[in-house]
Amino acid sequence: MGQLLLPLFPHDVRMITLTLGVREANGTIYYLLSGMPLFAHEADDLTKFRYITSNLILQGLCSNQDIVDAFHVSTDSVRRWKKKLSEEGEKAFFTPETRHGYSHKLLPNVLVRIQGKLDTGQSVNSIAKEENISEGSIRYAVEHGYLKKKKF
Repeated sequence: MGQLLLPLFPHDVRMITLTLGVREANGTIYYLLSGMPLFAHEADDLTKFRYITSNLILQGLCSNQDIVDAFHVSTDSVRRWKKKLSEEGEKAFFTPETRHGYSHKLLPNVLVRIQGKLDTGQSVNSIAKEENISEGSIRYAVEHGYLKKKKF
């Protein structure tokens, strides 16, 4: 029978559990299991941090609360990351989001209709209620030049 692996850790390791620790060296974060490297990522890579911590929880190496206590992140965030990994897999963390910067309700025909209402002096609030969109969407379109608001 081979020798058992003792949980020996360098002195600068922050312990997550009795057998799982994390340390930073030269801008890289290392996750250690019984002293052996398990994962690593750059110190400023939040996406990999979220993926790795979720992976550690799903593998049963630590609990949600262990991650919350070790890294001082919110319980809701940890729960959300873990759910994302378990339901959508690894690709959910590493595929770029394409939904930013586009309002699916402000289509060209809607913009024309809203512009007509703005030209008559109707308030953004009333237009938003009529069109069933948020006031923020209309304000965003005005700020970015998609709509012109009359100055009274």
